[in-house]
Order: sequence, then structure tokens, then C-alpha cells
Amino acid sequence: MTYQIRPATQADQPALTAMVRAAGLNPFSLHWPRFRVAEDAGQVVGVAQIKPHGDGSRELASLAVAPDRQGEGIGGALIQHLLGQPEGQSPLFLMCAHPLESYYTRFGFRRVERTEMPPYFRRMTRVAAVFIAIAALFGEQHRIIVMRHDLFPC
Repeated sequence: MTYQIRPATQADQPALTAMVRAAGLNPFSLHWPRFRVAEDAGQVVGVAQIKPHGDGSRELASLAVAPDRQGEGIGGALIQHLLGQPEGQSPLFLMCAHPLESYYTRFGFRRVERTEMPPYFRRMTRVAAVFIAIAALFGEQHRIIVMRHDLFPC
């Protein structure tokens, strides 16, 4: 099957919100003008955004692909598309579960330690630690990491 990547429109807002929520991702700050969508035959099959934060950092966020379309390279195509956008400043960050580290490494991201994180990500890793501790009480093991991409010009 084929798909095209394009900027989201206001009409895409319900689909991108539903897709992000269904993927169990952060449902906040889902403003359609920041999103790119992968569309096939009029259906949104993947979404992603670059989200700006108050400290000046930017985040690759809200990457989600329809479950029946996973494994087709749609997520990777969205990442490559966003990495190729000329706007913005270096670097680009993301937060992900530890098992996804190798996936994002393929695109040039590298894990960063707390000392390299902008203030937003230091705060968010503290918040995430609380939820991870609660999940551990129920036998779920999670580890969140922050990664950085430096390909953008300063």
C-alpha cells in the first residue's frame, strides 16, 4: 500500500487525537498545525509532531501508526520527514521507553544523560519516575530515556 506524508489540517485533529490516545501516548499539546500525517486513501494512518517547549527545546513527539499499518515503515517515514524540515534549531529531543532506543538510534538519535537535558526534560523525567514507581507496584517494569538528535544547523 502507498501513503503520502503531508502537513495536518484542522480536519485531521480528531483522527490524530484518537490515534495518539489509542497508542497510550501523552494526550496533551496535540495542536494540529505542528503535526505531519501519513495518509492513505483518505485515511490518516500515522501521525507525528515536533513540539516546542517553554525552555526553547523541541521534541519529536506523538509518533503513532495505526495498528494494522505498523511494520510498513510509516513511523520511520514520518521521522525522516520531520528531520528534513528546515525550520527549528538544534537539537531535537525525544522521550521513549528504553526498548525503543535502538529504533531511534537508526535515525541518528543518541541517549543523553540528565546533565545534557534541557530543563523541560529534566522535569519530565522526574514526573515519569513517579509513574514508573507506581507501575512497578503492579509488576510493570518501565524505563524512560531521553534521546537527542544533532543534525539540525544552529
